[in-house]
Amino acid sequence: MGQPVIKVLWEEWADREVALPSYETAGAAGADIRANLKPEDRDAGLVLSPMARMIVPTGIRVEIPLGFEMQLRPRSGLAIKHGISLPNTPGTIDSDYRGPLGVILINYGDSDFVIGHGDRIAQAVIAPVLQAQYAVVDDLSDTKRGTGGFGSTGQG
Repeated sequence: MGQPVIKVLWEEWADREVALPSYETAGAAGADIRANLKPEDRDAGLVLSPMARMIVPTGIRVEIPLGFEMQLRPRSGLAIKHGISLPNTPGTIDSDYRGPLGVILINYGDSDFVIGHGDRIAQAVIAPVLQAQYAVVDDLSDTKRGTGGFGSTGQG
């Protein structure tokens, strides 16, 4: 499987000086996604209060090749230092979506967090997608676990 190309289109209002998604190290699985704030928000930033959620703009739209998805995931440094995460992690951007790329952030911390213009706010992982078929059957095969649900394996 070759390296997929993610096409990027700037929003009309976007600051083109803000870096596009990028891998910070040679072994990075996720490309850092940056906040690209609207002109009226750039100086003060966006304030995310404890337990509040907001969609943070990135200033871009993307075209993901058919057969792939973009998974948006939290950045571990923001999570451990400030309690900032994504409430729907991983967030999925489908290959047929062409709207603005926004990142839903939540503040699990105990103090306000300011999202600055150009801040790294999430990471994007590009992953292959398989679509399955669903078929109604009369029964399912037996397994050792059987119908055991949450915690039934004795782990966790």
